[in-house]
Amino acid sequence: MTSPPTASAAAESIHRSLSEATSYSSSSDSFDNPRRFTAFASRLQFVLNHHHFLDPDSLPPALQTALKGIASDLSKAVETVSSYRKRSKIFVLINCKSLSSSLQQHSSAIASWLALIQSSLSDDLPDLRKKISDLSLDMKQSHFTVTENEERVHRTLQREGEGRQTSKAVQSAIIMDLARCLGVDSDNYSELINQVKLLKTDLTNSTSVSSRRILVSLETILDNWSVIPGMSTLSVDCDFEEEAHILPFKNFLCPLTKEVMKEPVVLESSQTYERRAIEYWFERCLDDGREPTCPVTGQVLKSLELKPNIGLAGAIEEWVNRNIEIQMKGAVEQLSKDSMEVEGVERVLDVVYKISEEHPSNRFRVRNAGVVAMIVRLLKNCSHSIGTVLRGKALMALLSMAKDEESKKIMLDEGITRLAVHSLTGSSEKEREHAVKLLLEFSSDESYCTRIASEKGALVLLSSMAGNLEHPALANLAEEMLTQMERAEDSVQHLAAAGRFEPLLSRLREGPGDIKIEMASILGRMTLTNNSKEQIARQCAQTLVELLSKPEGRTSSLLALNNLSGLDDNVTILVDCAVLPALVAILFQDKGASPEWKELAASIIANIVSNPGRWELASIDRKGNSMQSESVVFNLVKLLFVASSPCQASILRILYGMASSPQAAESVALHIQSSGDGIKTIIMFLEYIEVEHRIYAFKLTRVLAERFGHDLAQELKLSEKLSLFKEKLLDNESAESEKSDAACILANLPLSEDEVKTILEASFVKWTVMTLKKQQRISNGRTSRPTSSMTEGLLGLLLHFTRSRDQETISVVKEHQLMTIFCEQLSFPAKPRVRQLAAIGLKNLSEAGRLLAVVDSEPLPPQGFCASLIFMCGRGGSPEASTCPIHNAPCENNSQLCLLKSNCIRPLVELLHDEDTIVQIAAIEALSTLMSDMSNGYKRAVDELEKQDVIPTVIELFTEVRPGVLQERALWMIERALRVDGPAHRYSLNQSLVRALVEAFKHGNANAKRHAQDALTNLKQISGVSGKASSQSRPRR
Repeated sequence: MTSPPTASAAAESIHRSLSEATSYSSSSDSFDNPRRFTAFASRLQFVLNHHHFLDPDSLPPALQTALKGIASDLSKAVETVSSYRKRSKIFVLINCKSLSSSLQQHSSAIASWLALIQSSLSDDLPDLRKKISDLSLDMKQSHFTVTENEERVHRTLQREGEGRQTSKAVQSAIIMDLARCLGVDSDNYSELINQVKLLKTDLTNSTSVSSRRILVSLETILDNWSVIPGMSTLSVDCDFEEEAHILPFKNFLCPLTKEVMKEPVVLESSQTYERRAIEYWFERCLDDGREPTCPVTGQVLKSLELKPNIGLAGAIEEWVNRNIEIQMKGAVEQLSKDSMEVEGVERVLDVVYKISEEHPSNRFRVRNAGVVAMIVRLLKNCSHSIGTVLRGKALMALLSMAKDEESKKIMLDEGITRLAVHSLTGSSEKEREHAVKLLLEFSSDESYCTRIASEKGALVLLSSMAGNLEHPALANLAEEMLTQMERAEDSVQHLAAAGRFEPLLSRLREGPGDIKIEMASILGRMTLTNNSKEQIARQCAQTLVELLSKPEGRTSSLLALNNLSGLDDNVTILVDCAVLPALVAILFQDKGASPEWKELAASIIANIVSNPGRWELASIDRKGNSMQSESVVFNLVKLLFVASSPCQASILRILYGMASSPQAAESVALHIQSSGDGIKTIIMFLEYIEVEHRIYAFKLTRVLAERFGHDLAQELKLSEKLSLFKEKLLDNESAESEKSDAACILANLPLSEDEVKTILEASFVKWTVMTLKKQQRISNGRTSRPTSSMTEGLLGLLLHFTRSRDQETISVVKEHQLMTIFCEQLSFPAKPRVRQLAAIGLKNLSEAGRLLAVVDSEPLPPQGFCASLIFMCGRGGSPEASTCPIHNAPCENNSQLCLLKSNCIRPLVELLHDEDTIVQIAAIEALSTLMSDMSNGYKRAVDELEKQDVIPTVIELFTEVRPGVLQERALWMIERALRVDGPAHRYSLNQSLVRALVEAFKHGNANAKRHAQDALTNLKQISGVSGKASSQSRPRR
């Protein structure tokens, strides 16, 4: 039995498949489906090259399973892509539906495996998770289809496979459609034959009857479609002056073709024929195995010598010339009419084209008659009225006449370039085709290529055509035109602006120094798409970094790098190219660096450090220092005092970016705090006039407040800026990001009860609650970053009030129903921090209720009235009020200091299943406040918690989680619950609980061991203990 493949084998298979899939240039694919799948393969290759997948066998089982699934489906998909690339185009058209269906099926399967990988990755890889999620979604939503043209040809070929008889008209249509799909001209008989030969090779080992019928049918059609080359000739019709038209003499006509001869030749029988026609006859005779004969006389020819009939040729030429003069005179009259006659104009264009093609030596007569200039003016003045068909014919006539150099000059002087570019948008394929061909005819001149490039929209239209696989023949022409233009130096910038970067990039990589600088300058000034930024960075980032070492190229390189660094995906590329050492040197060490250089260097660094995960490990000097090193942070803080305003904004972005990185946050924040005036310096920018400075100062201060709240509070008090954050929150003109940061900062500052009263004030609670509710309405299920940050800050502000035991503050808490507010936030869908804060708020309020209940349990006044409980649970004291099983005292429904009466226990229990440990800890600590009091009525409290499903859920949590704070908190609650006889008896047979308690007793810390021992004793799982105290008499712990 074969063992299943290992994860390493799967990874190797994936890399082989991806290498094969991406080994071809996407531009070389004739069909859209393999090109699209190759793009997905490139993205998949980038994702799986992440260091997280370097050791596949050490990955979790789910990830290993996903890799094996990807390996299998990717191998089959690449095999399908190989069919597109290696089989003949006709074979692909025959099987296009099955091929596209195969790609669709395996892409969807790969997307599902990617979704499994994304869900199995840890939260500390957010960028990787996002890339995998985006790729999974894109592949799942992608549709590998066949084009309309391919669909038509596919159906036609399938019918041919049925062996049906077709007419000549249908056969012609088949050839036209097939040629269009194959990207060849329908008159290109040799190429069509070649494609059929390739199909025949593909079907050598095929057993498909239908495919073989298609092959036979195509061979037959092409045999019928082939024509004798050159048999057609011009019959110069006179549609303008019938009376002046000179009819040809009979001896001007070839006996075989019945057309005026172009190259008359005489046989030994003295009969004259068109050379090509008689040569065809001779070949036919020889093929039939018979002696060549004269078709007219039947004489067997001893010699096949063909002698030119010079006299007759001269007479025919004179006849043609006289008729052309008549035709040109009529053409001028027709084109000069005030009211245009469409039919007359069409006849003129047809005649001009025939004369130019069949009698090229007479092109000068067309030009001298002024017809070339008149056709250009016709396009210029009557473009809309003549329609796309006539525009196509006019361009076709001019294209033919462009072979005459003098006619070319006339066209250029009349402005044919702009007119041809305009026709690139024509509604008919013929018009667009002739427009491209006409431009291509002129493209041999480099200056003309520059002129075309400068025409508005020309490059965009040509690029669009080149990428349109619906019309392969047109796409090939457009691609050829663009290739010609790439040779012109002055066209490089125009081509890049249209998205064709290769000419610019090749010059940037391989050109001399001055050319590199010029190309870098162009890149720095351009507005680039994200795809373009990534393409440029991959090919030229190293060159741009090298240019930084040359003073003359530094400005251009910095501008280009600043442009490229705006894309998150380029961070890894730039860091790997060692851009950081060069930028840090410009920012700190280069005394001759201009302010512009420093501003650009700071901006690039800010863009890089805003994306954590790569730059943290990069060295910035020979000593091995990194961006988060103490010296760099100190220098950045110092530079804030002397830098220009744009540079200051970028430095604040740098500090915030580094302080936000999971890998660097702690050290960077510590360096800022220990840099002397670091915190003080940043505080200065909180009221800066420039918005960007303020925004990042607030963001950075928020990060510092989370780690050094005490130091920050001291600096704020000294600078008298503590009230600034409240003012910012109440200022309707402030940006939402500033307000959310202000709320988070104020929430993280350690404020005393007096400061809560004086700075925040009781009235501020009302504003906070109203704003919190407003945030909920705005989000309405959406979890944008500003909304969740603002919610986090507002909850943190309310926590200041929950910590106070002052009666006035507690009255405010109850008035605004803070316990209900916190309970509603437990189901907040965004950041775990919001749910954690809500649980902490409930814990604080529940603890306050417990303490007040303890105070109120003192001997009651003689009149039997409990003033403290009235304060705690609301002034009601109605006879219907029941005794709360938790507090063993009357608590009204919706009491804001009792978790039970405020219906908060169930939501907290549900929170124990949260994916985030910090949320689970906060929830269990809130529930622990219900079991702190061991006074009379404790058994009743435990029974109530059983009803609320608290005890079973905590036990389940305890048996599942790893040792740590969460397990210790759960163990504390379990030990408390097992002091009561009922639960102790019920759970004594729970083997999972007993095993978990034994493990905690063996391996836990001192507290865990003590609680586990007591719990096991209560369950009677440990012998030799004298007995356990009753639940009513056991001392409190």
